[in-house]
Amino acid sequence: MVNTVLLNNVDHKDLRVITARGAEYGDDVMFAVTFASEFRNLQAHYPIVFRKSADGTTFEPVALLGLQEGQNLFLSGQGWDASYVPLALERLPFFIGTADEELVVHVDLDSPRISASQGDAIFLKHGGSTELLERMNSVLLAIHQGLQSTPAFVAALLAHQLLEPFVLDVELANGAQHRVAGFYTIHEENLQALGGSALEQLSKAGHLQPVYMAMASLSQFRALIDRQNQRNAGEA
Repeated sequence: MVNTVLLNNVDHKDLRVITARGAEYGDDVMFAVTFASEFRNLQAHYPIVFRKSADGTTFEPVALLGLQEGQNLFLSGQGWDASYVPLALERLPFFIGTADEELVVHVDLDSPRISASQGDAIFLKHGGSTELLERMNSVLLAIHQGLQSTPAFVAALLAHQLLEPFVLDVELANGAQHRVAGFYTIHEENLQALGGSALEQLSKAGHLQPVYMAMASLSQFRALIDRQNQRNAGEA
């Protein structure tokens, strides 16, 4: 359960945050929710795909970290095996909220990352923000602004029929069969068939570049499968 409260430098002056990466800190997840302006950083490491929203009415982009639920193939004994951690995971245990129409920071007091003795301090001795909190403020603002842009981005994709379901059938090095399903990718044929005015419209709205970034990111499926094979070999 999440136990979020408004962060303040009086009640939480001694709180610290463990910034190490590991399953014990909640990083063992198959995907991380993302947004168009993060695609450039993500596409060098992770496949970017789309999934239906919880209510089934729209879609949201996600960065795939594994091939099955509860699996993160970027976790190792040394931490996170990539130079970029998706912001949706980096920001934990912090959340963004509003109070009197102002953006404010909340913290999950039940997070395994919260400690009184380990990790990095949130506040300086005299109440100011540490480098950690300054970074989290920036991350949370980027997430907030990015997620606000997602409905328009997805609406443009749907208007031009640029999403299609896909199924990835994988035969691993040990002979095991695995299927990744339930996600959507950019419909490349429909994209190529768009006229100049539609492409110009997408470009002016800032949607065309992330479309191409999402398409390019699919080459990372090969790397994800290699990681699965390496993990299987290590467990043999």
